[in-house]
Amino acid sequence: MQSSNDSLNQVVRLFLRLGFTAFGGPAAHIAMMHDEVVVRRQWLDEQHFLDLVGATNLIPGPNSTEMAIHIGYNRAGWRGLVAAGLCFILPAALIVGFLAWIYVHYGQTVEGNALLYGIKPVIIAIVLQALIKLGRTAIKGPLLAAIAVGVLVLYWLGVNEILLLLAGALVMVAAQAFQRGVTVASVAWLPLLSFYRLPQLLEATPVRLDQIFLIFLKIGSVLYGSGYVLLAFLRNDFVLHLHWLTDQQLLDAIAVGQFTPGPVFTTATFIGYVLAGVPGAILATIGIFLPSFCFVALLKQIVPYLRRSRWTATILDGVNVAALGLMGGVTLQLGRAALIDLPTIVLAGAAALILFRFKVNSAWLVAAGGIIGLVKLYL
Repeated sequence: MQSSNDSLNQVVRLFLRLGFTAFGGPAAHIAMMHDEVVVRRQWLDEQHFLDLVGATNLIPGPNSTEMAIHIGYNRAGWRGLVAAGLCFILPAALIVGFLAWIYVHYGQTVEGNALLYGIKPVIIAIVLQALIKLGRTAIKGPLLAAIAVGVLVLYWLGVNEILLLLAGALVMVAAQAFQRGVTVASVAWLPLLSFYRLPQLLEATPVRLDQIFLIFLKIGSVLYGSGYVLLAFLRNDFVLHLHWLTDQQLLDAIAVGQFTPGPVFTTATFIGYVLAGVPGAILATIGIFLPSFCFVALLKQIVPYLRRSRWTATILDGVNVAALGLMGGVTLQLGRAALIDLPTIVLAGAAALILFRFKVNSAWLVAAGGIIGLVKLYL
């Protein structure tokens, strides 16, 4: 009989290795975990694994990180829950932190700018591919498509992203209630009536560590959908409200998050370091990932039942398409910062073509974009 220490050691070894080697985004991470824990090690059967995937879609936060936490808990209890999450997150956070140090000290050199010149258009293509793929799954009918488009337009007009996610859920609940003859369905439209352009109340302020932690804690607590939806939250808080980052710096942070293994949410580590050095990186990383540990721990027993509820599934559908709308809006806005001339437009188009026609790891495309930027500099 295997001891709990043996199980814990297995969890540590597996997720430490995945933390250094899991490139390609959440879908690729989950596929790698499936291969490791279902096919190779047989820690879980297919149905249990699918139940855990469904559970991660019902709670906010990074899906692949939450899958790691779920698997760790199933294999080694509470110690496994903590160990799996930390081992999956920390390697990526350390790599991103090191790259952030390089960026702060050398990113404004001629070579650094040339590297980022080639990487940014590729990032736009990668986000666009994710948007289209997720859209094929999430948009199941005309109403969901209309919600996605409506959220995109409202986000472009300056509406708060958390309210838009809530509105997506409420509109779907209203529609479900209407179909069942519930007269209170129109209540779900009330939030939309209050979503007139929100004033930008916060001017540029000095960077504060407590704000960095609380902003990332908020994002980790409410963000549904793909890690790419993170971009909308980051832009709203750090670019538009606090003016601590520019669109160019946000794109640079996204590029680093794409090129490194592990969770895309380690973009927070990069931003934290750029804003406030090592303390900022640590607090940003803790803030954005802490809610995932709490959600998995608190909802471990009830999430499988919630997933089977028709009302919960309806809410999730609305949140997912609202998240797609946010992704679309931020892609358009960041595209203006990345596609600045004909070469960058061609590079983005070529990257998109390769992504849609071939199964290429996005990290290789990001590297190729950087090389092209350097080549252009020296030609």
